[in-house]
Amino acid sequence: MTGRIVVFGATGYTGGLVLESLVRRGVRPVLAGRNRAALEALSAGRDFEVAVADVNDPASLRSLAGPGDVLIATVGPFDRIGHAAAQAAADAGAHYLDSTGEVGFVRALQARHHERAVETGAAMVPAFGYDYVPGILAGALAAQEAGDAVRTLEIGYFATGPLYRGLSQGTRETMRDGLTLPSLRWRGRRLTEERTGSRVRAFPVRGRSKAAFLVSGTEVLFLPGNFPSLDEVTVYNGWFPALSRVMPAVSALTVFAGPVMRAASGLIKGPSGGPDAAERAKTGAQVVAVADSRVEVRLEGPNAYTLTGDLLAWAAIRLSVEGPVKPGVVGPVDAFGLEPLRDGCAELGLVRQAP
Repeated sequence: MTGRIVVFGATGYTGGLVLESLVRRGVRPVLAGRNRAALEALSAGRDFEVAVADVNDPASLRSLAGPGDVLIATVGPFDRIGHAAAQAAADAGAHYLDSTGEVGFVRALQARHHERAVETGAAMVPAFGYDYVPGILAGALAAQEAGDAVRTLEIGYFATGPLYRGLSQGTRETMRDGLTLPSLRWRGRRLTEERTGSRVRAFPVRGRSKAAFLVSGTEVLFLPGNFPSLDEVTVYNGWFPALSRVMPAVSALTVFAGPVMRAASGLIKGPSGGPDAAERAKTGAQVVAVADSRVEVRLEGPNAYTLTGDLLAWAAIRLSVEGPVKPGVVGPVDAFGLEPLRDGCAELGLVRQAP
């Protein structure tokens, strides 16, 4: 039986992208948010069901979804206001997806809700967007090809086209917060913390070498469970190669690192909301994964925000119809299986490129 799909935050930027992707696939989701007038305006002419729910009203969130339904949460910053929706899904036994890029939030979901989700058979799959599905897919493919004894994975995120005015308000807020926090690595078969930007690595991208600096990523939380032989998993961001040159020095200056990084993120200007279709068409997403310094997998796809909307829609439909491969607070590979994930991403335009 197909469950309902509920988009919480439907009137927001990411919620709108998810909604349009679902509609293109013939799905009529429930539109949820705190402003009834805005929800009804969004539904006008399309006759969607609307539901008023607010993060400050837990009862309203608990009424959104039940067992077999899928709750897509796009309301952030997640570590500040996202916990209530996740709690509601866990209590209801509903499948859960979100668009967070905050690794600390994902760790909190693992600690708080994994056992309950396993009991109810629900899958809670956080960060199911450009952060961090492409890196997990590329890393899993590279690790699989490296063999059962694979020891290290290094994953770098890149973008094609101009990012000026191409970042959403939510991304800028996540970057501002994330640059001042330590980054997680999987090292020595355990999670460790290092200063964000303290490491720089060059990756091959379209025949060129591009620099990227150390950041957090959910790859370090989920891929070691998929490939138990892994000793190290490290994630890098190469959106701004020029910034990578100064990040190690800046991150080493503990007293000044926070203010300098906040100022750097503030230089990335943009309007409220996020880039429109014309702006999104100017940029593309890239990710490179290198296993044991010898196996390289490079994926390319559409704009990060377009891809995020499509990924969340694809995952929601699959969960509502087929359910998860594995319940609990899980990563993309455990939720859907590696081959279905690869094929689903390819349908959305995220495909492997020749070395």
